[in-house]
Amino acid sequence: MMKLFSNKKLLGLDIGSSTIKVAEMEVTRKGVSLSSFGIAPTPPQSNVNGEIVNPQAISDCIASLVREVGTKRKNANTGLWGTSVIVKRITVPRMEPSLLEAQIPWEAENYIPYALNEVNIDYKILDNVGSGGESMDVLLIAGVQDMIFKCAEVVQVSGLNPTVLDVEGFALANCFESNYGFFPGQSIGLINIGANFTNFVVIENADVVFCRDVPVGGATYTNEIHKNLGMSLEEAESLKMSFSQQMEAPEEVGNIIQNTHDIISDEISGSVEFYLNTSSVQQIDQYFVTGGCSRTPGLLEHLSKHFNNCQRMNPFMNIGFNAKRFDQSYIEQIQDFAPISMGLGMRKVGDS
Repeated sequence: MMKLFSNKKLLGLDIGSSTIKVAEMEVTRKGVSLSSFGIAPTPPQSNVNGEIVNPQAISDCIASLVREVGTKRKNANTGLWGTSVIVKRITVPRMEPSLLEAQIPWEAENYIPYALNEVNIDYKILDNVGSGGESMDVLLIAGVQDMIFKCAEVVQVSGLNPTVLDVEGFALANCFESNYGFFPGQSIGLINIGANFTNFVVIENADVVFCRDVPVGGATYTNEIHKNLGMSLEEAESLKMSFSQQMEAPEEVGNIIQNTHDIISDEISGSVEFYLNTSSVQQIDQYFVTGGCSRTPGLLEHLSKHFNNCQRMNPFMNIGFNAKRFDQSYIEQIQDFAPISMGLGMRKVGDS
């Protein structure tokens, strides 16, 4: 995580290209709970393919959400995603942590496709997995400064303090582990399917060892309908939503959506294969799926045929919620949209 300002409890802020989510979490010795939550459509053409192009519109939306939620927190944790963040597992000669800190920039030059003065670099030693002996495995994290500054500005203009910039994939893992705990000796795959990107994360022995954002999601279905039926993107999106909500839609739409499931699973499979080819493990033992696009009819069943032990992630398996503010039906409505903002909201400055 990249620490920018002071500490105190953080507000989890997930700026997606389809929706913006705000989560206020309470973390105590008794457990974790969601105390307030807000979700709103991302203003049109303000976050295009993961790039912020209309920061003022996003800031206004965040400010409105914060007022709606009624939180008094001013410090926010926002997640970086897509091409704005690079996460690489690397192996280096074993050395003292103090020496590693000085060595990391030199190592980063071999793995980061940017000049070092264009990125902020962080790292985490993977104590529970990896080489052993004379080598050690390190997770290298690089955030593109241009995107960091844009995110920080958007948050600041909304009236919040951009206290921490996290990685969306790490926030997803944080939410998962708070609900499901750890799986010693197993590799766990997390798949969060959003509008433009799918976060694919692998956890081994409580450590995130792989994190990649795959450029497929809900927009993939819209684009396929648009291309195949020769209609505008707006019309294609409308038909996709009608089909997803089991409303009347042409039969061709259902066929296109079924075919697009293959595109989604093939892209995710590519990242799975890359991970397995660069890791010592033979397979990923279990997969947990979430994200707004995961609700597309037939998608979870399709993924279950391609990935073993594939199930829907429940972010409220072990995390409670304020029963005075939310009823069970609302929790069921938001559970596929909330995990990243919840994971962001559980952080505090100083976490690794």
